[in-house]
Amino acid sequence: MDIDTVLGPRQQFIQGDIACVYGALVAGCRFFAGYPITPATEIAEEMSYKLPQLKGTYLQMEDEIGSISAVIGASWTGKKSMTATSGPGFSLMQENIGYAVMTETPCVIVDVQRGGPSTGQPTHTSQGDIMQARYGTHGDSEIIAVSPSSVQEALELTIAAFNYSEKYRVPVVVLMEESIGHMREKVTLPDSAEIIDRKLMDTEIDDGTDILPFAVFGHGHRRHVTGLTHKRDGCPSPDDPDVHAELLERLSSKIVSDIDSIFMANEKNMDDATTVIVSYGMTSRPIHAAVDIARGEGKKVGHVSLKTLWPFNYSHFEKIAEKADRIIVAEMNLGMIYHPIREAANGKCKVEKLSILGGKIPQPDEILEVL
Repeated sequence: MDIDTVLGPRQQFIQGDIACVYGALVAGCRFFAGYPITPATEIAEEMSYKLPQLKGTYLQMEDEIGSISAVIGASWTGKKSMTATSGPGFSLMQENIGYAVMTETPCVIVDVQRGGPSTGQPTHTSQGDIMQARYGTHGDSEIIAVSPSSVQEALELTIAAFNYSEKYRVPVVVLMEESIGHMREKVTLPDSAEIIDRKLMDTEIDDGTDILPFAVFGHGHRRHVTGLTHKRDGCPSPDDPDVHAELLERLSSKIVSDIDSIFMANEKNMDDATTVIVSYGMTSRPIHAAVDIARGEGKKVGHVSLKTLWPFNYSHFEKIAEKADRIIVAEMNLGMIYHPIREAANGKCKVEKLSILGGKIPQPDEILEVL
């Protein structure tokens, strides 16, 4: 079948989890390995039905460690690959996510967040995995993480995640919450979408760029793939400090040097804002309403709704702090994005956190009380 037949009508009323699947398939994902976990199971279920119709491969693995391992292996055969999980499973994946960073393996990990730590609140929403996405693996590394605030964005940012993954040869995390994953909204599938594919190796010549061309297994190229410190050709060199330094700097530089291309945010009423409220994911929705009400009352309130969480855009928030008197960071955790925003502000304005805990979604009147 062709993809239009498999996905169906251009406009549908679907869950965020299903929209994520549609975005992945539009982006060219043809391999999925996963293990059932609330609230991400619907992604695996839909993939098990849709992927075979597109001659793709679906594997239910024995656990999340096996899932991310299979995804990495499939990527090295040239397939765009994805897995989906929630907090406890995401924890199990961390060592191999680090391996994917080190081996520069394109792949996408969808984390539909629920309350933690540990088993926590399996059926309630949370934004508790923000720091785990950035710092879950050991060593110095950069990763890309995006956060949708609607079902439509779940589709669009999954496409973006695959594009980032392919362009920068890096694992990309889609940080949804249970509330977005299980919410149903009208979604419009794109008539066409910009799709990026990894740059494949056609010679053994090193072009000297930060992002090396990809050598697909079985295509005749001589390349090592190893989690050890290695040279540009993949040959292990774990005892050479210069090789290790060059490798880490390149893995970081290819991401942070292009942050202007990676960073995405929706900004509203920022021209004259003296108070700026920052949010992402589900928290952005009630804040939209609260800001409209506050503006109607004459308050100079602006709103930044982040789509890209990592890499963090420090310079963007330095500029905001220079103009604002006050930044409020609203999150469904104890303040994870609050910390880098406070660092970026560096005392130029007051930075406050608004923590919403217990699996609740903030209401506009709660936001207005703080404003």
